[in-house]
Amino acid sequence: MSTRDLTDLLYRPATELAALVRSGEVSARELAEASLARIDEVDDRVNAFTTVDADGALAAADSISSGDERPFAGVPIAIKDLFAPVAGLVMSQGSELFGDYTPDYDGYVVRRFREAGFVIVGKTSSPELGIIPVTEPRRFGPTRNPWNLDHTPGGSSGGSAAAVAAGMVPIAHGSDGGGSIRIPSACCGLVGLKPSRGRISRGPDLGDAFLSTDGVLARTCEDSARALDVMAGYELGDSTWAPPPAEPFANAVGRDPGKLRIALVMKPPIDAAIDPICERAVRDAAELLARLGHEVTEVDPPWGREGDAHMLALFTVLYAANIGLGVAFGGMVSGSEPTPDRVEKLTWEMFQRGLGQSSIEYMAAMSQLQRYSRQVIEWGSEFDMVMTPALAQRPLEVGDIKPDGDNPMAEFARTGVFTPFTAVFNVTGQPAISMPLFHGEDGLPAAVQFAGKPLGEAALLTLASQLEAETGWADRRAEL
Repeated sequence: MSTRDLTDLLYRPATELAALVRSGEVSARELAEASLARIDEVDDRVNAFTTVDADGALAAADSISSGDERPFAGVPIAIKDLFAPVAGLVMSQGSELFGDYTPDYDGYVVRRFREAGFVIVGKTSSPELGIIPVTEPRRFGPTRNPWNLDHTPGGSSGGSAAAVAAGMVPIAHGSDGGGSIRIPSACCGLVGLKPSRGRISRGPDLGDAFLSTDGVLARTCEDSARALDVMAGYELGDSTWAPPPAEPFANAVGRDPGKLRIALVMKPPIDAAIDPICERAVRDAAELLARLGHEVTEVDPPWGREGDAHMLALFTVLYAANIGLGVAFGGMVSGSEPTPDRVEKLTWEMFQRGLGQSSIEYMAAMSQLQRYSRQVIEWGSEFDMVMTPALAQRPLEVGDIKPDGDNPMAEFARTGVFTPFTAVFNVTGQPAISMPLFHGEDGLPAAVQFAGKPLGEAALLTLASQLEAETGWADRRAEL
């Protein structure tokens, strides 16, 4: 098979590639070499990777032979460089503070990827400590959107999204604490599922994660579902976890969803205007859903009311504490005291806010956000799922948000105007998915977000697979 044919393979679903390896039609080494060649060909323009591990990838591929029944045997994957330790690879968190810190162990989710047969080719870029929804860390420079290199691939899983959209890997790891899987998926035309809280263990380093969870960025619903089956499940020592599903998530793909009641919400939780292309994508999706027999009702959400500015402040309390913990961890592993010159200005501001908050403030914020979550979930209980724009604005141009600017908190506020609909479902813990249903006349993807009931990933995947079959989004390709 020619190099060009092998490169084209990387645009095919990961599940399909595993079947080709299993049958012996393609070898795991050929896929690894194709992935490494594609990275070498295009990443100087896209800047998706922080580390490429060619030797490790080829060694792992050589250990995989035809007939391997593992679900993703021989499939190349990239791991996001943020709180996802990979033994022997630098974990920088997008920050100069971490230096060349190199863990000697795998995070649980990384171990599960290896056990499923994935071949890790490297690590992908994140904004510093994953704070903002664009991927332009001072340490590595901006990652660019393969659909238009002047625009962002989103964040914080921006490197992973760009790597998949550019055909460097067929699937990539990501994480989502405020939209960080769904936002880059929306920017790059991919499927981005944020699983339910507690569905995936964040061990061994992290305990219960109120806001953040791991996941993947993929081209197809089937890849998303099968990857979730790999990642999900209790790990020894977890203090809380989501109950296992009654059947594999992969079984949900292609199933008839029946007639669903879907709440359409166009009002964002904060004051933010919605771009006409983003709004049209949702309106067109509503028409498509109606043609498929679903009932779509536009409703007023339980947010955007008096007092919701207070909810944003409570979210920032948690966010600042998490960022502060990341800075403290960076100082610990690098053996040096964090200083303003070693992190970006927004990171330092968040760190200082975290230090200035009392434990009582933190616990109060947690309690009030849990109360808010109950209100949102109770409101949505009469519907099967909720539909919103994935983004309020088109993918921003590189440099539009400046985490190292002179007014860092103004830059942070700017991120909310870009992505106001995603963080709500991190607070509630509900599963949510970004679907790349359409394309704008500007040449960039136009996505729609759906949020399911608690533990409702299967229903989301069933609907997503129905919409995927109708729109054929997996066949669209960014040609760079």
